[in-house]
Amino acid sequence: MSERTPVLIVGAGLSGLSTAVFLGLHGTPSLVVERHAGTSTHPKARGQQHHAMEALRLAGLESAMLDASPKSQGFLLRIAQSANGPVFREILHDTFQPLDHLTPAGAADASQASAERILAERARELGTEIRFSTRLESFEQDENGVRAVLADATGTREVHADYLVAADGHRSPIRERLGIGAHGRGALGHSIHWQVRADLSAVVGDRQVMYYLQNPELSGGNGVLVSTDHPDQFVVGVGYDPAHEEPADFTEERSLAQIRLAAGVPELDAEILATDSTVTTMQVADRFSDGRVHLVGDAAHTMPPHGGMGGNTAVMDGFYLAWKLAAVLRGEAGPGLLDSHDAERRPVGELIAENQYRNAIVRNRPDLAREGDALPIEDPAVLLFGYRHNGAVVREPGDEGELLEDATRPTGRPGSRAPHVRLSTPDGEVSTIDLFGRGFVLLTGSTAWVDAAEEVAAGLGVRLEPRLIGGDVTGDWTGPYGVGADGAVLVRPDRFIAWRSRGSGTAADLEKALRTILDR
Repeated sequence: MSERTPVLIVGAGLSGLSTAVFLGLHGTPSLVVERHAGTSTHPKARGQQHHAMEALRLAGLESAMLDASPKSQGFLLRIAQSANGPVFREILHDTFQPLDHLTPAGAADASQASAERILAERARELGTEIRFSTRLESFEQDENGVRAVLADATGTREVHADYLVAADGHRSPIRERLGIGAHGRGALGHSIHWQVRADLSAVVGDRQVMYYLQNPELSGGNGVLVSTDHPDQFVVGVGYDPAHEEPADFTEERSLAQIRLAAGVPELDAEILATDSTVTTMQVADRFSDGRVHLVGDAAHTMPPHGGMGGNTAVMDGFYLAWKLAAVLRGEAGPGLLDSHDAERRPVGELIAENQYRNAIVRNRPDLAREGDALPIEDPAVLLFGYRHNGAVVREPGDEGELLEDATRPTGRPGSRAPHVRLSTPDGEVSTIDLFGRGFVLLTGSTAWVDAAEEVAAGLGVRLEPRLIGGDVTGDWTGPYGVGADGAVLVRPDRFIAWRSRGSGTAADLEKALRTILDR
């Protein structure tokens, strides 16, 4: 038995489901297969930062993520000896820092389990088929597509896809099958984790908490204590050295002793619900694309959890890849557009993974600190909105392709995120960010550019919408976007600037830019 799908996605975690959602948003159906029986039920990554919420907002998921966020008194992030103190450093004392000057989106605190469930529901609404308890047995690719063999309880079947997205986790059999290596810091350490039921209200109060623990009495000298969606359940973890012991050496008595040390409550009545072990690594794939196969999420980059950007980066991988796949499949772009997936996402993945590693050293493993080590970037404006993409854009003379810029002082350069500017409309105030997400958008204050955009859209058959700022729609947008009153800015569906004309120009100028960006 054989079947066909435009895109086969292997893995129904955050990256795979996000890719499916955004493909669906662009009108492209996909098939998602997952070897497990359902989405995650374990406490893992938590939180949706502002840049991810911008993307989720475009997909109509902002409210769902907020509704799934715990209704506590805020989020607390501390470095401490135990949850009961003493506290060495408080990193966050509120849920998320307000970034209203940079984005119309807020942040959410939904768990990975809730986020995956929400993404799966939305993906199905947008035409995605999801098959659980289904694994990828093998695949082959050529210039015409990918032939994959899938297996489930009923047997095997062959699927022909135009493209394959590897969202199959940090061990990624697909990545290994392609012979793609990885680079980075390697293993940071091994740890054992317990899901625990206990009443810690007297210690943590009515708050979501994450404690990075530094205590020589803890196994490995370090640990974590983290809230879950349930106020009486927590995840507690400590380090161990696999050269001298293994998870089986943690008897129930020893485990409970470690849990009580982490909580700072010697007589804590705790019930261990589940036990797991893991190794914390920092590595990035040497390339994110191989022919018709593209890597996202942990298949592309694994990182320590310190900083909370791993799950967010997985979501954004899908967001940035989906519009490109959809454009190529619709015939609006040539296959060369997909070369930009590696060119754009790998440098960002390396940046974020390295930053999480630095966070891990500061918060959990100060014993590994070396003189001269760079400190982590803690400015959210830089991490969330300051990175640039230098692939599917028309760079300007003098642009050296810097990876980072100050998002609070936007330049409007191609490759940078389109700045958030508030516009007044007859229907109320909107952000420029709210104008993006489906096709290309040409922002301009000139009717001549509007006419040019309509001409080019019809001639090339691309999704290009001119947005005239003037008349009923007003706002001081030209400064942040670096153009004059008669200029124009071309914004990609992922709200990154692709090209601009500082002043007047022609339809031929716009068409040339689009042909360059779309590999036409």
